[in-house]
Amino acid sequence: MSELKNQKLGTLVLMKPSVAEVLEKYNLDFCCRGKRTLEEACQQQGVELEAVLEELHSELEKPRESKIDFDKLSPAELVSFIKATHHTYVRQKLPIITARTEKVANRHGDLHPALRVIEEKWKLVAEDLIGHMLKEEHILFPFVEKVQRYFSSDGTFELPVEEFISNPIREMEREHEHAGDIMAGIRELSNNYQPPEEACPTWRLMLSELKEFEEDLHRHVHLENFLLFPKALEMEKEVFKNRKALQN
Repeated sequence: MSELKNQKLGTLVLMKPSVAEVLEKYNLDFCCRGKRTLEEACQQQGVELEAVLEELHSELEKPRESKIDFDKLSPAELVSFIKATHHTYVRQKLPIITARTEKVANRHGDLHPALRVIEEKWKLVAEDLIGHMLKEEHILFPFVEKVQRYFSSDGTFELPVEEFISNPIREMEREHEHAGDIMAGIRELSNNYQPPEEACPTWRLMLSELKEFEEDLHRHVHLENFLLFPKALEMEKEVFKNRKALQN
């Protein structure tokens, strides 16, 4: 069990997706900061390592329930899943949660100023994610799909620029981290999404929706950072290798 402490958080979730629930319980970010080892993350968060290890071991011992083995999906299949599942979810939830945060802030913000800060932070998340998804769907994802077709059909592919996948990926990873930081700030302001006793039903619902949204964002970003992006980068290397071979 102790060897788990040296595993990166993102790798632990690849071992079994349900591990994400354990990490989220302790606010251990396995997506944007998933390159930290479990031990490093626990130290930084002030979390007892042994308690996390015990729960992780218990979870890993359970039978796997996920019907999708994401690691076996091709880059294009991952793109399709991310767009259909996570991008659709984000677009559905953004206007709902935006309206909810505005309503709660307007009604209770005078007595609870943190609610106005949550409203403003949420607007930043919503604005950033709209632009982020458009860049993925119109720039990065089409490149990934085009390169996979190139390898599948042995067709031709004209490189637009050097590092045509690497550069967009670096930008996407920076934006993932930024959105993750803002959501972490919202979580802190809301006392880990725990409503106070005086919270009305709308306030409680807002916190529940924000918690669900952050959990989905973690899974969304993890799929991209630890599965789609590495596979896409491998394809980019093969493109350059093939081009070099043809030139020699």
